[in-house]
Amino acid sequence: MSRPRLAWVLTAGAAAVALFLFWPLFPVFEIVDGRNGSAAFCTRARTGEEVVLSFVHSVNRRPVYDTLRIESDHLVIVRSRFDSFGAGMPDVSTQDGTLSIAEDGWLEWVVNRPVPEVTVRVGRVADHTLRYRGRDIRLSDLAEPGSALTLRVRKSSWLHLLRNRGIS
Repeated sequence: MSRPRLAWVLTAGAAAVALFLFWPLFPVFEIVDGRNGSAAFCTRARTGEEVVLSFVHSVNRRPVYDTLRIESDHLVIVRSRFDSFGAGMPDVSTQDGTLSIAEDGWLEWVVNRPVPEVTVRVGRVADHTLRYRGRDIRLSDLAEPGSALTLRVRKSSWLHLLRNRGIS
């Protein structure tokens, strides 16, 4: 192989590797630390996957389960499940959502609202926990109580995914 041709092949190969490593090709679900913008959690995501954010309501001290669905470039707030009313909890159906009683007796507030991201203040008593792919992730393990964490979906490069605690 001639030198110019070899140089061209090597350059093209290096460009392909760089493109693979740095180009945002992969959809990821990540939790971003509001203090410094770094990824506290990051993993490849698939459209249609659901994430459940659970916490203890600050007033009535009862559990609440918020379901989020991952879409290609955003999240959808699907529903909230709770077993008793409390401050800030819906008590009737409105144009924003439908309140019903599920077969198991829990109250369900169905919303199906697309959002670019969801920001949560890590509670001191709320014990915010994210259930994703059968794994429980305590938000207090990712950030100090009182800190803001943002849940979002975006395209990411392989390098970013590997560098930011990616799991499969």
